[in-house]
Amino acid sequence: MNWTKDRSIVLSQACVVLFAVLLLALDAGSYWIAKWFVQWKFYHWQNGILLIVTICIGSILAWLCLGQLWELLNEIRKGGIFIRENVRRMRIISWCCAGAAGICALSALYYLPFAFVAAAAGFMALIVRIVKNAFEQAIAMKDELDLTI
Repeated sequence: MNWTKDRSIVLSQACVVLFAVLLLALDAGSYWIAKWFVQWKFYHWQNGILLIVTICIGSILAWLCLGQLWELLNEIRKGGIFIRENVRRMRIISWCCAGAAGICALSALYYLPFAFVAAAAGFMALIVRIVKNAFEQAIAMKDELDLTI
Protein backbone atom coordinates (compact mmCIF):
# COMPACT_ATOMS: atom_id res chain seq x y z
CA MET A 1 0.00 0.00 0.00
CA ASN A 2 1.36 3.36 -1.04
CA TRP A 3 1.12 5.87 1.85
CA THR A 4 0.05 9.30 0.61
CA LYS A 5 -0.66 12.67 2.17
CA ASP A 6 -4.40 12.14 1.72
CA ARG A 7 -4.32 8.74 3.40
CA SER A 8 -2.37 10.21 6.29
CA ILE A 9 -5.00 12.93 6.73
CA VAL A 10 -7.79 10.33 6.58
CA LEU A 11 -5.99 8.28 9.24
CA SER A 12 -5.64 11.38 11.42
CA GLN A 13 -9.33 12.20 10.98
CA ALA A 14 -10.24 8.61 11.85
CA CYS A 15 -8.20 8.99 15.05
CA VAL A 16 -10.05 12.23 15.86
CA VAL A 17 -13.37 10.40 15.38
CA LEU A 18 -12.16 7.49 17.55
CA PHE A 19 -11.16 9.88 20.33
CA ALA A 20 -14.53 11.65 20.00
CA VAL A 21 -16.34 8.32 20.44
CA LEU A 22 -14.17 7.47 23.47
CA LEU A 23 -14.78 10.93 24.92
CA LEU A 24 -18.52 10.54 24.42
CA ALA A 25 -18.37 7.20 26.25
CA LEU A 26 -16.41 8.84 29.08
CA ASP A 27 -18.96 11.65 29.30
CA ALA A 28 -21.87 9.21 29.33
CA GLY A 29 -20.27 6.92 31.89
CA SER A 30 -18.65 9.48 34.19
CA TYR A 31 -21.02 8.69 37.07
CA TRP A 32 -20.32 4.96 36.89
CA ILE A 33 -16.60 5.54 36.47
CA ALA A 34 -16.61 7.73 39.58
CA LYS A 35 -18.64 5.13 41.47
CA TRP A 36 -16.17 2.41 40.49
CA PHE A 37 -13.26 4.69 41.41
CA VAL A 38 -14.66 5.29 44.90
CA GLN A 39 -15.30 1.59 45.49
CA TRP A 40 -11.95 0.49 44.07
CA LYS A 41 -9.82 2.99 45.98
CA PHE A 42 -11.97 3.03 49.15
CA TYR A 43 -12.34 6.79 48.90
CA HIS A 44 -15.21 8.87 50.19
CA TRP A 45 -17.89 9.86 47.70
CA GLN A 46 -16.51 13.42 47.85
CA ASN A 47 -13.55 12.19 45.78
CA GLY A 48 -16.00 10.66 43.31
CA ILE A 49 -17.68 14.03 42.91
CA LEU A 50 -14.26 15.63 42.38
CA LEU A 51 -13.54 13.04 39.69
CA ILE A 52 -16.83 13.84 37.94
CA VAL A 53 -15.96 17.56 38.03
CA THR A 54 -12.50 16.78 36.64
CA ILE A 55 -14.03 14.72 33.82
CA CYS A 56 -16.65 17.37 32.98
CA ILE A 57 -14.25 20.31 32.86
CA GLY A 58 -11.64 18.25 31.01
CA SER A 59 -14.31 17.07 28.59
CA ILE A 60 -15.19 20.63 27.58
CA LEU A 61 -11.54 21.29 26.74
CA ALA A 62 -11.22 17.95 24.95
CA TRP A 63 -14.28 18.59 22.75
CA LEU A 64 -12.94 22.02 21.85
CA CYS A 65 -9.54 20.52 21.05
CA LEU A 66 -11.01 17.74 18.90
CA GLY A 67 -13.11 20.26 16.98
CA GLN A 68 -10.06 22.41 16.27
CA LEU A 69 -8.05 19.35 15.21
CA TRP A 70 -10.84 18.34 12.81
CA GLU A 71 -10.95 21.83 11.28
CA LEU A 72 -7.16 21.95 11.05
CA LEU A 73 -7.08 18.62 9.20
CA ASN A 74 -9.86 19.78 6.84
CA GLU A 75 -7.92 22.94 6.02
CA ILE A 76 -4.71 20.98 5.42
CA ARG A 77 -6.60 18.60 3.13
CA LYS A 78 -7.73 21.62 1.07
CA GLY A 79 -4.13 22.79 0.79
CA GLY A 80 -4.31 25.64 3.29
CA ILE A 81 -1.35 24.98 5.53
CA PHE A 82 0.49 28.20 6.39
CA ILE A 83 -2.53 30.38 7.01
CA ARG A 84 -3.46 32.53 10.01
CA GLU A 85 -6.58 30.49 10.76
CA ASN A 86 -4.43 27.40 11.34
CA VAL A 87 -2.25 29.39 13.75
CA ARG A 88 -5.39 30.41 15.63
CA ARG A 89 -6.52 26.77 15.76
CA MET A 90 -3.15 25.64 17.10
CA ARG A 91 -3.23 28.41 19.71
CA ILE A 92 -6.63 27.15 20.90
CA ILE A 93 -5.36 23.57 20.96
CA SER A 94 -2.31 24.57 23.01
CA TRP A 95 -4.48 26.46 25.51
CA CYS A 96 -6.78 23.44 25.79
CA CYS A 97 -3.76 21.27 26.59
CA ALA A 98 -2.50 23.84 29.11
CA GLY A 99 -5.96 23.99 30.70
CA ALA A 100 -6.06 20.20 30.94
CA ALA A 101 -2.62 20.29 32.56
CA GLY A 102 -3.90 22.75 35.15
CA ILE A 103 -7.04 20.73 35.87
CA CYS A 104 -5.04 17.52 36.22
CA ALA A 105 -2.46 19.21 38.45
CA LEU A 106 -5.27 20.30 40.78
CA SER A 107 -6.84 16.84 40.57
CA ALA A 108 -3.54 15.32 41.65
CA LEU A 109 -4.36 16.71 45.11
CA TYR A 110 -6.98 13.98 45.53
CA TYR A 111 -5.47 11.34 43.20
CA LEU A 112 -1.72 11.51 42.66
CA PRO A 113 -1.53 9.76 39.23
CA PHE A 114 -3.20 12.83 37.73
CA ALA A 115 0.19 14.52 38.15
CA PHE A 116 1.54 12.35 35.32
CA VAL A 117 -1.39 13.29 33.09
CA ALA A 118 -0.77 16.95 33.98
CA ALA A 119 2.88 16.64 32.96
CA ALA A 120 1.94 14.96 29.66
CA ALA A 121 -0.71 17.58 28.87
CA GLY A 122 1.70 20.39 29.71
CA PHE A 123 4.36 18.87 27.46
CA MET A 124 1.78 18.55 24.66
CA ALA A 125 0.85 22.22 25.11
CA LEU A 126 4.52 23.11 24.75
CA ILE A 127 4.93 21.07 21.55
CA VAL A 128 1.81 22.54 19.95
CA ARG A 129 2.90 26.05 20.98
CA ILE A 130 6.32 25.56 19.34
CA VAL A 131 4.74 24.28 16.11
CA LYS A 132 2.34 27.24 16.20
CA ASN A 133 5.28 29.62 16.51
CA ALA A 134 6.99 27.94 13.55
CA PHE A 135 3.78 28.35 11.52
CA GLU A 136 3.63 32.05 12.44
CA GLN A 137 7.21 32.53 11.25
CA ALA A 138 6.47 30.67 8.01
CA ILE A 139 3.43 32.86 7.37
CA ALA A 140 5.47 36.01 7.97
CA MET A 141 8.16 34.78 5.56
CA LYS A 142 5.51 33.83 2.98
CA ASP A 143 3.88 37.29 3.26
CA GLU A 144 7.24 38.97 2.84
CA LEU A 145 8.04 36.81 -0.18
CA ASP A 146 4.63 37.61 -1.72
CA LEU A 147 5.38 41.33 -1.37
CA THR A 148 8.76 40.85 -3.05
CA ILE A 149 7.21 39.40 -6.19
